[in-house]
Amino acid sequence: MSAPQPPQATADVPTLLVKIFGKDRPGITAGLFDTLAAFSVDVVDLEQVVTRGRIVLCALVTEPAAGLEGELRSTVHSWADSLKLQAEIISGVGDNRPRGEGRSHVTVLGHPLTAESTAAIAARITATGGNIDRIFRLAKYPVTAVEFAVSGTPTESLRTALAPEAAALGVDVAVVSAGLHRRAQRLVVMDVDSTLIQDEVIELFAAHAGCEEQVAEVTNAAMRGELDFEQSLHARVALLEGLDVSVVEKVRAEVRLTPGARTLVRTLKRLGYQVGVVSGGFTQVTDDLMERLGLDFAHANTLEIVDGKLTGKVTGDIVDRAGKARLLRRFAAEAGVPLAQTVAIGDGANDLDMLNAAGLGVAFNAKPVVREAAHTAVNFPFLDTVLYLLGVTREEVEAADARDA
Repeated sequence: MSAPQPPQATADVPTLLVKIFGKDRPGITAGLFDTLAAFSVDVVDLEQVVTRGRIVLCALVTEPAAGLEGELRSTVHSWADSLKLQAEIISGVGDNRPRGEGRSHVTVLGHPLTAESTAAIAARITATGGNIDRIFRLAKYPVTAVEFAVSGTPTESLRTALAPEAAALGVDVAVVSAGLHRRAQRLVVMDVDSTLIQDEVIELFAAHAGCEEQVAEVTNAAMRGELDFEQSLHARVALLEGLDVSVVEKVRAEVRLTPGARTLVRTLKRLGYQVGVVSGGFTQVTDDLMERLGLDFAHANTLEIVDGKLTGKVTGDIVDRAGKARLLRRFAAEAGVPLAQTVAIGDGANDLDMLNAAGLGVAFNAKPVVREAAHTAVNFPFLDTVLYLLGVTREEVEAADARDA
């Protein structure tokens, strides 16, 4: 075998691209390279894809010794014919052209993912000057998720160009920069109400106080950004004055996790990530969620309780919009994770500072003002779809779950 050569020494070396197509079966890859081994060629590049039982195998190899190329071609075609496969061999020079600068991962989520939306996304990538180097599927349910590896255009430019296209098409698109950082340890911080859980906790308390409608009206206005959060919080909590402390356990039992929440947290923990929550809700609930889900961080407001009754007040500093961003930074410092390696997930206007401060801010089933301002949006009611934005496949999740039973 020839000695390794630097790229500048191999750029002009004659190469052959050997492409194999047909029905997949065990032994095809080994068989092809057994056939090529007789000609003492070196492997320059290799890629294989199997889709619905059909294989596409591409091998870029060095040209054989002088006078042997014809025999190599004949031998490969005969081997392929014997397996009822098709073969194509293309002469060329050197390796693949270098990928352009500005490399990104573009994750597209659709339910369904239509040919129209896929075409539009691909066309928009091309229009920005980007090149699609590779595409593969991350998940087939509960949504279809595919990832495009793109080069040749800055990540921010690509994100800006794709956001309105995705909104018009009704698909979710996330654009993150490529590189080693994607495999590094991360910190994921989530909002609680209507994100980690399906409920608004203060409304659960309000139902026991008989003032659910009044509280819900103020909550919705605050989430839309129409009211100052701290003022609205005090107004809503005041309506809970006099509730017996026993209602805390009842509310904890009523809390419903968002579909996919356990899967998301369980998978992130397997990856070595640290996971936290910040909430404009109450520690009486977030402390319980922290224990149930094995979270690393949790911070929220605290309902004041005196003589076994809620006083209608909260104690300590209020966790508001700015407070959530401060807590994200604090958690990141405590976790030893750079802020660029953080992921924040939320749905309301009071999550915006946190979403924008994080390396990746995900608006989850969010209000329009939040979707427009966040790095990316997920509009499907499954929290574990966030895993696809991190490059984790559904098959990997299921395999880990099966292994751990």
